[in-house]
Amino acid sequence: MTTSAPITPLTPTLQRVAQHLANGLSAQEIATQTVLSPVTVRQYLRDIRESLHCPPRCKPAVIVHRLFTTQQVASPTADRPAPSLTPEQRVLLRAVAEHSDPRDIAVAAKLAPADQRAALDQLLADTGARDATHLVILAHSWKLLPTDPVARSGASQ
Repeated sequence: MTTSAPITPLTPTLQRVAQHLANGLSAQEIATQTVLSPVTVRQYLRDIRESLHCPPRCKPAVIVHRLFTTQQVASPTADRPAPSLTPEQRVLLRAVAEHSDPRDIAVAAKLAPADQRAALDQLLADTGARDATHLVILAHSWKLLPTDPVARSGASQ
């Protein structure tokens, strides 16, 4: 679970790496673009995760969501209008942004665990997102996810 402890502000170096992550780049892509070794990038991502009080094995989508909600990186701007999502899809979207484990996502989204993958695949298709991290980035650009600390209290991996 995330904690309510104050977020440690990122150093300028970590902020640059975090912005690349928030732009949808993988660790390998960040290493290539920044001319850092993949090992260094992975360490920086661990440092970012710890600064945000995210669990050790949380997914990039959760880290990106925390980066936006804590205003550690610039918020994305929408390049297309938000799609019309059902209330169930909005709940799933928030669950994907706040949880890493598929079972936790299913519980938070009020889905049977066996139905979680199909529902997420449909949400990705409906939004045009390539993966969960891209989905969270798009959702923040469309203002579909809360950005205030009060609205996300109780968030976990």
